[in-house]
Amino acid sequence: MKASVTKGLGQGFVVEEVELADPIGHEVRVQVKASGLCHSDLSVATFIGGEFPVVLGHEVAGVVTGTGPEVTQVAVGDHVVGSLIQYCGACVNCLGGRTYICLRPESTLRTPGQAPRISWNGAPVAQGMGLGGFAQEALIHENQLAVVPDEMPWAPAALIGCGVLTGAGAVLRSADVRQGESVVVIGAGGVGMNAVSGARIAGAETIVVTDIEDGKLDRAKAFGATHVVNSRTTDPVEAVRAITGGGADHVFDFVGVRPVTAQGMRMLGKGGGLYLIGVGGNDAGVDVSAMAALSGSQKVQGVYMGSSNLKRDIPFYASMYLQGRMNLDALVSKEIALDGIDAGYESLKDGTTARVVITDFS
Repeated sequence: MKASVTKGLGQGFVVEEVELADPIGHEVRVQVKASGLCHSDLSVATFIGGEFPVVLGHEVAGVVTGTGPEVTQVAVGDHVVGSLIQYCGACVNCLGGRTYICLRPESTLRTPGQAPRISWNGAPVAQGMGLGGFAQEALIHENQLAVVPDEMPWAPAALIGCGVLTGAGAVLRSADVRQGESVVVIGAGGVGMNAVSGARIAGAETIVVTDIEDGKLDRAKAFGATHVVNSRTTDPVEAVRAITGGGADHVFDFVGVRPVTAQGMRMLGKGGGLYLIGVGGNDAGVDVSAMAALSGSQKVQGVYMGSSNLKRDIPFYASMYLQGRMNLDALVSKEIALDGIDAGYESLKDGTTARVVITDFS
């Protein structure tokens, strides 16, 4: 099959002919129909590093074409969406419903003594996050897949596995936003827009989006923001406190730059929560005054993958989309071919581009 292989740091994405093994155990063979370009994969390819060569791509949607002998949760012909949440299903966290912080995520992978899932010229190729969606086919543990309705379009379906789970999940699962509450979304990128969608589903009365680009703020209005604030020209803390009448119930930071996160802390009202999702720099974080947090009964919480249970939440968001209650089409700014990943990531530097999705694997 064809796959886009990253051979080392800074070496880009190159289409090669690779071999995919037959499924064993709980593995599922998926014909990939759509694969989103997420900045996390670009970070691995350019400065974080890891195992090379590697097939990246963790926003995957496709059709099941084969299953291992132990698979019970999906069947050939099912339409599925993959997620980078890897979970064993048997540890204390999984049994408690917190699969997103599984203690044994490596159980979804082959062991070192087994043949690799992907090989190239006879040598093993790593599989990014257990998915490897920048390819015509992928071999994925069934725990990382959720079935979606056949009528769900491929490109928006792929986005559910990461950006939607993270953004909407932060609101609906991590923060458990309630009807009538106020929400602030810092950062009007694609994941932030999913938080806006989540806030609408939750019934938030006030949804404020802050960013430094007017084009992104215009998009936020289209997604359902009740107020937008350009933090380059307006003090966002003063603006939020004025809009909310003293401070917000929930602030979601999708930027992760220390001064911006500090602003998020100052936007909180009594009993409010600051949720840290984005990591925009090595010094990302926030200083918390214990006295202020205690007197205001405020909290700061890190959020991974929207505290999601992928088996429950991926079908839920697909249902919200099909009911017209979640806007995913507007997130798909561009569809590209498998050999256009480098150019696709370059186009994401333009603030008007929300997400780029591979839909041509020929």
